[in-house]
Amino acid sequence: MGQIAQDLGLPKNSVFRITLTLVRAGYVQRDPDSARVGLSRKLLSLGYGALRETPSLVEQSLDVMRRLRDAVRETVCLSVLVEDEGFVLEEVPGLYPFRCVVDPGMRQPLHASASCKAILACLPPGEQEAILARLPMPRLTARTLTDAASLREDLRRARERGYALDRGEHIEGVVCVAAPILDRHGYPVASLTVTGPAGRMADPLVTESGPQVRAFADRISKNLGYEGGP
Repeated sequence: MGQIAQDLGLPKNSVFRITLTLVRAGYVQRDPDSARVGLSRKLLSLGYGALRETPSLVEQSLDVMRRLRDAVRETVCLSVLVEDEGFVLEEVPGLYPFRCVVDPGMRQPLHASASCKAILACLPPGEQEAILARLPMPRLTARTLTDAASLREDLRRARERGYALDRGEHIEGVVCVAAPILDRHGYPVASLTVTGPAGRMADPLVTESGPQVRAFADRISKNLGYEGGP
């Protein structure tokens, strides 16, 4: 609470009362052990319909997500960019007993997440460059890209092939394949991602999965009104 009050320049008592109201309404959740607060899935759901046009992105994606999950048996998630972070909107859990869990509301680093890189790769050049110019790139694992030149090249390759990869760049031992979802104007509003343990998603399987993930992402783009080519 103290950090929130400091960031907002408000009295701690005021921040406490506002936060308590949001917790009671279900828009903010509080960890009982650490007392830390965070956005709830209910709050994130308010943005679903506002991302572009109705019907909402999540409504148009869930059936496709389930079909992709059934095809690959790994966890599938839907992500968007909010300012300079990625956020998971929805998840369809994998079918293996041992699987990756990606909770809705999870934050994703732009430089180390396939979900974010798939969107970044398709942004207009000026918008992409503005983000890269201000983006911190901390090392998260031994594979993390930590300089803008390497990330630009990675994004160029992702745009050319139609999908982005994360081979343990964000979390050690976790591999992700993501493809962009475009609205009717061809703007990347989200990404569709398959994520799983490196032991099951090693080369060449991970690169073979790319076109498959892209094909399912294209189905969602079509649901949103996109009529362009791949």
